[in-house]
Amino acid sequence: MEIEKEKTYEQFVSEPAEERTSGWLRPLFIALIAALFVKLFLFEAFRIPSGSMEDTLLPGDFIIVSKIGFPVKTPSIHIPFAGIKISQFKILPLLSTLKRGDVIVFKFPGERDEIEASEKVNYVKRLIGLPGDIIQIKDKVVYINGSKFPEPPTVKVNYEFITPRGLPNPYIFPENSDFNEDNYGPIVVPFKGMEVELTEKNLKQWEIMIKREGHEVELNDGKVLIDGVEAKKYVFENDYIFVMGDNRNNSLDSRYWGFVPVDNIIGRAILIYWSWNSNIPTSNLPEKIKSIRWERIGKRIR
Repeated sequence: MEIEKEKTYEQFVSEPAEERTSGWLRPLFIALIAALFVKLFLFEAFRIPSGSMEDTLLPGDFIIVSKIGFPVKTPSIHIPFAGIKISQFKILPLLSTLKRGDVIVFKFPGERDEIEASEKVNYVKRLIGLPGDIIQIKDKVVYINGSKFPEPPTVKVNYEFITPRGLPNPYIFPENSDFNEDNYGPIVVPFKGMEVELTEKNLKQWEIMIKREGHEVELNDGKVLIDGVEAKKYVFENDYIFVMGDNRNNSLDSRYWGFVPVDNIIGRAILIYWSWNSNIPTSNLPEKIKSIRWERIGKRIR
């Protein structure tokens, strides 16, 4: 079989410009497509900016997140000046098995009273409750379906001061509950098909979740109206999870802003590939290099 000889410089420059350009554009295009495929469906890198997951993850950790089996959506597109929003649609559904205790990265669902998040950011937390689980926190101890949640050794909890039951935190989810960050629940994590009774008294507990599923909710003369029609019950259309940070006393999580739709999950955090002190500016390169946490590089995330 004849082997094609390498082209001389004279032969190369004598080729049409279109052929020369396509010669190096084609592998570049393939590389870009491959990189996009990896980022969309396989793995993505993230940086940890805050201490809400200490000591499992530290500020300045750079992590690899596995997206294999997790929902994939098209990006939400806003066309400036035209006021047009192109909604997302799902490319792939959830195929992976969700596990309590997994450290996950997800799209922030919004503050407690927001229908849609005003800040488009990704969060990393520990998955505590699955769809249908009953969550309760007693004196900072987490219980799932009546059993104590098996905390990893890296969780930080300060038991010196505990906010007692009956002293509600006005910033806690859901609105108007008597929960606080140390004594919370019991509350059920919604699942697709779950039916809840709606009354004037309990509407605040479920109102924001119903609105997040795309419905109008109002109270008129003591009657609950959904999309203008009287409703005495509501059936959830999506699955949700309950998440918490490992630094329990310094974490804003589902206790404060509610449940996370399963479709918001980006992936499971699996590995720390780089770590250094995030407080040292890169302009001070010698000190930045000295701050590298070699013992954390290559560490699996559990």
